Amino acid sequence: MTATALPLPTASRARPFALSPVLRAAVGLVGVGFTAACVLGVVRYAAGLAPAHPNTQNIAVMIHVASVLPALPLGAWLMLARKGTPRHKQLGKVWVGLMVLTALTALFIRQINGGEFSLIHLFVPLTLHGAWKTIVTVRRGDIAAHKKTLVGLYLGALTIPGLFAFMPGRLMGTWLFG
Repeated sequence: MTATALPLPTASRARPFALSPVLRAAVGLVGVGFTAACVLGVVRYAAGLAPAHPNTQNIAVMIHVASVLPALPLGAWLMLARKGTPRHKQLGKVWVGLMVLTALTALFIRQINGGEFSLIHLFVPLTLHGAWKTIVTVRRGDIAAHKKTLVGLYLGALTIPGLFAFMPGRLMGTWLFG
């Protein structure tokens, strides 16, 4: 006789998008850390406490900043909050739109290298591909691939270029550190 397995209680079932504790910590740290750094930098700039930076005159830079600033906390919230709700789906579309806008505006930001593209511009096609793959995987119901793409997009496309944004001489670095 074979034993039949009883279903696990709802609270014990593995959730298909549940992040491991390490990934939850990484997403939370990036979300809170970068958001706090950006907010502090923007507040310093708005209060006149940060030195002037020439990139504030560049419309592409300002659109880029305006699209990435809400993408940081929104992306973290979407990955840490409950999935599959109507709110999650709507805000997920907003987040993907912000990421696409962020990537596209980066194409017009080329002050380094005398107007040429730099290595950081490699994140533009990676971000656009990740946004496309995010939509494709969720539409076909492949939640595991959707999760993998989103974690990579959030931790890769926001964190790595975000670190460069706070380097000396860059806009966010100037706003935050003076």
